Amino acid sequence: MTSIANSPMRIVDLRGQRLSKSEYQAKLPRAALDVNAAMAQVEPIIEEVRNGDVSSLLSLSERFDGIRPTQIRVPREVIREALESIDPALKKVIEEAIRRVRIVHRDQVRGETTVRVVDGGEVEERWIPVDRVGLYVPAGRAVYPSSVVMNVVPAQIAGVKSIALASPPQRDNDGWPHQLVLATCAILGIDEVYAIGGAQAIAAFAFGIKDESGNRISEPVDIVTGPGNIYVAAAKRALRGLIGIDSEAGPTEIAIVADSTASSGEVASDLISQAEHDTIAAAVLITDSIDLSDQVNREITVRVSETKHRERISQALSGEQSAIVLVDDLDHALDVANAYAAEHLELLVRDPQSASKKIRNAGAVFLGRFAPVSLGDYLAGSNHVLPTGGCACHSSGLSVQTFLRGLHFISYSERAFREIASSVITFAEAEDLPAHGEAIKARFE
Repeated sequence: MTSIANSPMRIVDLRGQRLSKSEYQAKLPRAALDVNAAMAQVEPIIEEVRNGDVSSLLSLSERFDGIRPTQIRVPREVIREALESIDPALKKVIEEAIRRVRIVHRDQVRGETTVRVVDGGEVEERWIPVDRVGLYVPAGRAVYPSSVVMNVVPAQIAGVKSIALASPPQRDNDGWPHQLVLATCAILGIDEVYAIGGAQAIAAFAFGIKDESGNRISEPVDIVTGPGNIYVAAAKRALRGLIGIDSEAGPTEIAIVADSTASSGEVASDLISQAEHDTIAAAVLITDSIDLSDQVNREITVRVSETKHRERISQALSGEQSAIVLVDDLDHALDVANAYAAEHLELLVRDPQSASKKIRNAGAVFLGRFAPVSLGDYLAGSNHVLPTGGCACHSSGLSVQTFLRGLHFISYSERAFREIASSVITFAEAEDLPAHGEAIKARFE
């Protein structure tokens, strides 16, 4: 068995240091492999997909996933058979997850609004779904039917008419995506599923897929969403602009703000739970309690040695992307948490509701000991597709809004137009765009 007795989580001591956001970020732990570095590795893959056809994608699957699927699109009968083979008890749990996620996401739908600017002048805003989306569900060290739920439900509620989903081919499932992924697609009514993983899947969504004769097998999409590894995040960044993306949801991360009232066993368990995802998963504890810090490290040593994926967890917790950060007090801890902008942020403090009012940057915030990240991963009703790597400073988690665009519809009567026409002409001339003004004057000819 492997434990981290000789390599507990390292300590970053920020006590007595009140710094700017950027100064905190320079001191806080992050993985050395960043998205920019990964972009150089995915660019040749993107070009291969851009210039190739379905055979290129099959070859990339063989290279990266160790199996060449018999075809790129999963047949409907394979999806149906996956549903028939699922354990009935698990099916009920997945259906309950779907029900809860639908409850939360239905309230995200925005209605049409009309604003009267002046008498006879109105601007209406309508929220219109994109035409087609590509949803990515990762695989590898774990299987993620939960990510099928988190991607599909908000897209369906938004009213997207064309939904495609991709997930890596599995050697132990005849080259198809994992059976639980396919079964969840069947429950949700998704039948356009592709056996493609990694950066090549994101590129296939962006460019579409052609057969060897140049005929389209799959149309390009407007938006790509879903979590993945660092290479999936890099491909999303490289293709952003050609496609819309939700956020760069790369390797998972958890930050916990905890005070002396927190249970060291619960804190350790929550850190371990997210480290279980990947060797480069990030786990950060921010605390003003030296006693809690010491207790958590002791609990980690014991608990990691007793859990299934101890080697992966050990590497993640002892890596440079993970640490225990010591601070002066709760306000200091919340400042550090806002600078870190974690994908998942837990507040295990005396008054989590009050503390949450000061949080500005996080993918999702979990309040108190009975709302651990694991609950949000599956059955809280919230979405678990969240920005990582500090992107929570500018990006939100996946939601119905991800798939909607606000369009303005402008209507002016002749009277309202005449009242403002000279002002428009004045503005146009000030910007040295006389043709803009002439378009106004033409209405009076």
